[in-house]
Amino acid sequence: LILSSSVITANRGRPSMWKKIMECRGGGFTNGDHQVRFVKRLTRLKIPDQDDDDYDGNDVNDQNTKGKLKRCLSTFDLTALGIGSTLGAGVYVITGQVARQSAGPSVIVAFAIAAFASALAALCYAEFGSRITKTGSAYVYSYVTVGELMAFVIGWNLILEYTISVASVARAWSANLDLLVNHAISNYFQKHLSWHAPGLAPYPDFLAFAVVLLFIVVLCFGVKASSTMNNAFTITNLMVITFVFSCGMFYVDIRNWNISNSSIPHPGPYPAQGYGGFMPFGINGLLSGAATSFYAYVGFDSICSTSEEVRNPQRAIPISIIITLIVSFLAYSAVSLTITLMVPYYLIDPKAPLPQVFALHGVKVARYIIGVGAMCGLSASIMGAAFPLPRIVFAMSRDGLLFK
Repeated sequence: LILSSSVITANRGRPSMWKKIMECRGGGFTNGDHQVRFVKRLTRLKIPDQDDDDYDGNDVNDQNTKGKLKRCLSTFDLTALGIGSTLGAGVYVITGQVARQSAGPSVIVAFAIAAFASALAALCYAEFGSRITKTGSAYVYSYVTVGELMAFVIGWNLILEYTISVASVARAWSANLDLLVNHAISNYFQKHLSWHAPGLAPYPDFLAFAVVLLFIVVLCFGVKASSTMNNAFTITNLMVITFVFSCGMFYVDIRNWNISNSSIPHPGPYPAQGYGGFMPFGINGLLSGAATSFYAYVGFDSICSTSEEVRNPQRAIPISIIITLIVSFLAYSAVSLTITLMVPYYLIDPKAPLPQVFALHGVKVARYIIGVGAMCGLSASIMGAAFPLPRIVFAMSRDGLLFK
């Protein structure tokens, strides 16, 4: 994909470039061979319409033109969509898990390593997004550069990814609300609607189902309305993260980054408690934490699914992707810095690190503020996963790979 992106960059503006690619793909084949024709069909490339891809300065496409989408999103809208998709439950949970189970105080280094790896993928998305301004994200990029078969597979993978993401984050949304009301919701459902089906949850989560339906209704009101709601969730989430960092700085203790092994209570077998110091689990724990942290940055690809709905996509998409990655890294680093400096790493609760570290310092009201931030972060994640899904289906249907 990187090599193909280089070809697109070098030959942008040459109308014959796409024809040359097709001639190279079709060279040496005979039209009478049905098997070869079948292979050519699977590997044929999508040729973007250069007239449609080039932004002509009009903020709104002709809505009477079939297959056109309305250009109404700004760079801020795309950035909020990317940040909302990336900073979901991860900033409230994954930071504590990595710090307690893998990296200790070096969790901030783990997130830096993961951010560097994510930056490489982000630059590829930024390059493709600025050159191929068609909705579809990785699906349309694969169709243009690799072929129809790979695009079909990737398109269905994206549909599966976003569907599972919506379901799992909605389930986390329900569990987080249940935690705020002292498990009143789960106790009620387990008492009246419990079942014992292997491989399924203890009870049907109607609250998560209702949340998914609610966000689908919001999406039906249009791209601008759903983008405005996502912006509100994302801004609130960032405000809570700012509160966590600002308030937590009053309780930091630099000695928590250099804990001696002798001061660790009940050290137990390695790597249950670690050996103390900045990297209590060694370099292996640091790299393991970086691998886990990499998935915390997944989400900026949803920006590229809106290429046909953003004003000036050649400029807005690369800028929003880079800003999303930078803001996400700063947020993860701030939370990691806060929790590892407030308490020793072995006392961090991997399931709910932020409420626990503030409770240990007597700031119990922070639990509710963090709960609101988590709800907004999860809501933005649901929106970020549900937002690209119909656009992937639309792009595949327009290309004839799904029913129109």
